[in-house]
Amino acid sequence: MPSQIQLPASHESRSLACEVIPPQPAVLTRLTIIIPVYNERTTVLTLLDRVMRQDISPLAREVIIVDDCSTDGTREILKEANLPGRFSALGTTVKLVFQEHNRGKGAAVRAALAQATGDVILMQDADLEYDPADYPALLRPLLDGHADAVFGNRFHTGSHRVPRFYRYTLNRVFSVLCNFLTNLALKDVTACYKVFRRDLLDRIQIRSNRFSFETEITVKLAKAGARIYEVPIAYHGRTYAEGKKISWSDGIAAVWHLFRYRFWN
Repeated sequence: MPSQIQLPASHESRSLACEVIPPQPAVLTRLTIIIPVYNERTTVLTLLDRVMRQDISPLAREVIIVDDCSTDGTREILKEANLPGRFSALGTTVKLVFQEHNRGKGAAVRAALAQATGDVILMQDADLEYDPADYPALLRPLLDGHADAVFGNRFHTGSHRVPRFYRYTLNRVFSVLCNFLTNLALKDVTACYKVFRRDLLDRIQIRSNRFSFETEITVKLAKAGARIYEVPIAYHGRTYAEGKKISWSDGIAAVWHLFRYRFWN
């Protein structure tokens, strides 16, 4: 996969407006894990235990949990669990943010970034579809200085749960469209697992409030000329009966935002 977007000068007028990424800091020292939460009372504490068990050395760990105005008791569980005290012995800083209104994933990410102190940022959903055991593989290209951002890839040739045909096909079609518009060659644009250098994120203005955050950040990373790596990840997808929340309307919004952020801002 190409590590940086390179387009012929003759196509400059119609290509992505690539910027120059500043040199990577010599040493990355702290990982901030951002966990947006909405109505996940049956999974959130199990997920947090798994997050805390992962070896992310040499990085220190900060976890920021943003409850997006849950209505199923998740908010009360988070308040009563004494998470900062519970995990302080592990050397982990835990911060809780409680949104007053349900605003969506993108808004939750912005709220967390306002409090983040890490120089590496990792996105983690609060369900159990994604496995924190993948953290070392996701972090390695950044720690080695090869990448500015790392995306997880659910659609690889290794062992994985077979997806539903229509959902898989729609994901692939959307990824191909995104690749066509950004000159990238990503296999899985919409996977939750995304890791970034903080200094790169600070140069990107995130506007999306809901699931279109995934689309927006991909387009803007491409525009910035970021070195993006993909690594295979485990994925244990849920059904809607089991609590999956993304819907067909989010897919339509993602296509609209793909064109919006590619050609406008």
